[in-house]
Amino acid sequence: MILTVSNSANAYLQFMTVLILFVFVLAITYWTTKWIAGYQKGKRANANLEVVETFQLASSKYIQIIRVGQKYLAVAIGKDSVTMLTEVPEDQLTFSSSANNEQMSFKELFEKMQKKTILEKEEDRNKSE
Repeated sequence: MILTVSNSANAYLQFMTVLILFVFVLAITYWTTKWIAGYQKGKRANANLEVVETFQLASSKYIQIIRVGQKYLAVAIGKDSVTMLTEVPEDQLTFSSSANNEQMSFKELFEKMQKKTILEKEEDRNKSE
């Protein structure tokens, strides 16, 4: 009987040790990811390069408009190559209000998608009635 109590206490202690180590590793992973993301974001904030718009032609072929300094360039991007197509005058570009360096948080994007889904379901119900 004493041996049974000892084994169950030992198993409980092992479980708690593994659980604490797991939480510790998760915390380290979380903080490391946050630190790397902040470092990369800070590194890109002062850059002179910006992807303005991307259009997918095929699964691995894109046309992008990029800003390099004060110039805007159209480039073709393939699987193994990047080719400059032309320089695009700024007055020929149309900038949408949502693309002006405003990035939605995940929560805002999720709420927007929820609202859209609810509206679509209501429209479907109205059509079926």
